Amino acid sequence: MSATDASQTLTGEFIRLYPDQVAHILEELPPAETARLIEATAPANASGLLERLNPRVAAGVLAELGDDATRAALKTMIPTKAAPILASLDNAARERMLALVDPRLAEHFRELLTYPADTAGALMDPRITAFDAELTVEEALRRMRSFKEKELGAIYLMDRDGKLSGSVPLGELVTAQPETKLQDIVRGTPATVAVTATREEIVESLASQRLATFPVVDLNNRLVGVIRYRALLAAAEAEASSDIQTMVGASRDETALSRVGFSVRRRLPWLEINLATAFLAASVVGLFQGTIEKYAALAVLMPVVAGQSGNSGMQALAVTMRGVILREVGLRDWPKLVWKEARVGILNGLGVSLVTMIAVFLWSRSPGLTLVIGVAMVLAMIVASVCGALVPLALKAFGQDPAQSSSIILTTFTDCGGFLSFLGLATLLSGLLTDLRP
Repeated sequence: MSATDASQTLTGEFIRLYPDQVAHILEELPPAETARLIEATAPANASGLLERLNPRVAAGVLAELGDDATRAALKTMIPTKAAPILASLDNAARERMLALVDPRLAEHFRELLTYPADTAGALMDPRITAFDAELTVEEALRRMRSFKEKELGAIYLMDRDGKLSGSVPLGELVTAQPETKLQDIVRGTPATVAVTATREEIVESLASQRLATFPVVDLNNRLVGVIRYRALLAAAEAEASSDIQTMVGASRDETALSRVGFSVRRRLPWLEINLATAFLAASVVGLFQGTIEKYAALAVLMPVVAGQSGNSGMQALAVTMRGVILREVGLRDWPKLVWKEARVGILNGLGVSLVTMIAVFLWSRSPGLTLVIGVAMVLAMIVASVCGALVPLALKAFGQDPAQSSSIILTTFTDCGGFLSFLGLATLLSGLLTDLRP
């Protein structure tokens, strides 16, 4: 074996074993260089790399590939992974590539591209066949042996009108007698999702049904495809990541490579709302302007209380949001949840307060200031923890997305609560702060 052949073999083996790491590196390279590497590797490795690249990046790479490499890549790629890449191309380039593959596969891609992004139609695999309920087990197995798609957990049955009528688990099928008719071993009508269902609706169905695959039906209840486990997992991950974006006021629709104008239009309104809440927190501080002018040390310690209460609130918010998404908690659980978070806030507040009091006393040598910030820290963290649990539940109760900018709303409560507890106590107990005067 020559040195060149050995190098190519090692490169191919590394790509096969570590595709995610290779894809991460390739996204930093010019599309032409990535295309040359992909053309030199095996088709299975090439398709795996393209599937892991950002669709926009992968589209640029695909445009640089030769016809043979493009045909091989599209043929071996998962259709639901290839569709977003093809969607990122202009119409002329997309049609040129679709002309390279088998007409049936090209039709699959076109079907996927006709549905809006993040719907069941865009996520489904259309390569699915519904069986007549009158078929025998032997006939069904004979037909299944010709399928190229091997990820089958069940087969689906249709009635005389072509509508989905039931499903048969693969285990039941292979253990039944050959002459048994499919209608005799059917397990009832399976849970389905409409072809227009949103990603959020799919994830909700997944949480309630716990199925590995979901059949997708059109408006007439005819089977048009199936969402397989990998697509379901990707949808759940995408839904979770979009919740992270909406929590801080970014749009679900925005991606890392969205246009600047689009990003500004989606983010700016929430930034303006955040500005209004910041002025609200500032107005709370303004109520105690006289106290701050008299005891300047309070201004130094205000960010400490606000920062700790903000962190405590975000912890409670994240845990509650996860519980809401996974259906672990609902609106009826709010008393139990609030009581739990209040106790967490008390105990965490006491722990943080003890360290804070030691640090403040060593810095200021003021017993009064030490007492004020210690008590304020406990109160602020209780308020923050409770609000972190209540904000998503309140949004849900009003029919809003629990994740929608909940962190902005929470920040208002934690800042106002932290400033009010600290400065309010300092005002009430100002007689203990005489040792702070110059």
